[in-house]
Amino acid sequence: MKRGQIKLSFSMIFSIILIVIFLAVAFYAIRTFFGFQESAQVGVFVSDLQSDIDRIWRSSESSQAREYNLPSEINNVCFVDFTEGVGGRGDFSHIYSELKFQDYGNKNMMFYPSGSSDLEGTEIKNINLNEITKNDNPFCLEVSDGKLKMTLVKNFGEALVIVKE
Repeated sequence: MKRGQIKLSFSMIFSIILIVIFLAVAFYAIRTFFGFQESAQVGVFVSDLQSDIDRIWRSSESSQAREYNLPSEINNVCFVDFTEGVGGRGDFSHIYSELKFQDYGNKNMMFYPSGSSDLEGTEIKNINLNEITKNDNPFCLEVSDGKLKMTLVKNFGEALVIVKE
């Protein structure tokens, strides 16, 4: 009698351990999947932004308001001119040195706060960075509820696109 009860207890304990392990693996897989989703969302944003800028850049004149989706961990998208040599100026001048620390190439668009995205920053082509950062360097746009709103402008006779709020 006692021997049968021990086998039953051992099998129940073993089943519980297996259930706990399966649940732990499932939660880990779900968390990893959401991490991939956020990375993909940032990649799609960069690709869509560059495509929109290139389309406006090819036109003679255009102004287009756009809205992009980003992960909620990103608070700001900043356009920064690191070639000036001088530190930041404007409302977000206090984060210039932190963004400069992340720069290791030709980046002109960064995500803030640091570490909020797997992609720290990238180079956006065909933008007039001097005009964008004329008053504020870095020029940061707020991400609100995972949405980033900006206006892309190219005036007649200008060669590059300007990003505005």
